[in-house]
Amino acid sequence: MTPRLKALLTALLLTALLSGCGEPERALQAKFLAFGTEIDVSLYGVSTEKAAETIEILEASFTSVNNTWHAWRPSILMDINEAIANGESIEISDDVAELITKATQLANASEHLFNPAAGNLFALWGYHSDNWQESRPPPPQADIDVLLAAAPTMNDVQISDNVLRSDNSQVKIGFGGFAKGYAVDAAIEALQDMGIENAIVNMGGDLRAIGKHGDRPWMIGIRHPRHSGVLASVAVMHNESVFSSGDYERFFVYEGKRYSHILDPRTGYPADQAMSATVLHDDALVADAAATALFVAGEDWPRIAAEMGLTHVMLMLANGELQMSPQMAKRARLIDTTATPVIREIED
Repeated sequence: MTPRLKALLTALLLTALLSGCGEPERALQAKFLAFGTEIDVSLYGVSTEKAAETIEILEASFTSVNNTWHAWRPSILMDINEAIANGESIEISDDVAELITKATQLANASEHLFNPAAGNLFALWGYHSDNWQESRPPPPQADIDVLLAAAPTMNDVQISDNVLRSDNSQVKIGFGGFAKGYAVDAAIEALQDMGIENAIVNMGGDLRAIGKHGDRPWMIGIRHPRHSGVLASVAVMHNESVFSSGDYERFFVYEGKRYSHILDPRTGYPADQAMSATVLHDDALVADAAATALFVAGEDWPRIAAEMGLTHVMLMLANGELQMSPQMAKRARLIDTTATPVIREIED
């Protein structure tokens, strides 16, 4: 047993002991870093030894996904983008082809408000860098206009017999808008392969749950976009995911103005109609992409939600107004807000 695994096992055992003798069985929790954020895993009804083994496997899974799909470090994604920029074709695996096809489907459903092909725009704004938080002026309008004129979308990417190509050299694929969802889904699949039935994988507030926490659903908090409090709590059922996108996650400030990492591909500038968007769905990949799209959509979110097949949505607009779908209103319990939510039907 490695020293690291021993330390992890000790931490998990301490969690179990702190639950208290004679009290109902509680979840074991462990935390580790991946994707530049904290991963919090809760396992219910497993031994500390099994939990330690599981966490080590999950950490390897997250690291593998991050290394495979990293946008600005050596990865298959970088190889794909270099080939596109050079007007070349590139052979890809079945798994890569499947994920790119899924990204294209989600982009089309969102009317390209979720646009993984716009990686050059994110790079222009400095978000394909480890120093993204540093203060800096916005990019020149002329440079933004060049990318808007090229209008790269996932429909510019063609895959035939596992060979990928694109005639639009301004396509640069970046999966920041749903890489977390993909990683969480992969982690849950790994848990199920190990026979674990009750768990929750929380990636910086974005999560997917399986089973239950004892005899009740998993209860999770949705972060308030303007301070450290919890906006609402939601009961999460088996195989449900909750993902949020907000202007509080990654941003820089220049001359007193906040510039979020969530860009509107229609304007080339950070989306500014909302503070946060939260989606509950049975597919973490869909929930992640949809939260990004609805954040960009702002007031128009019910129409985009319908196009993406969503039912449970919560959105806080830039003016502080809280809006929810009827289904989300039934599930969410508001905590840190005095606002009366506006209930909006998702349009058919």
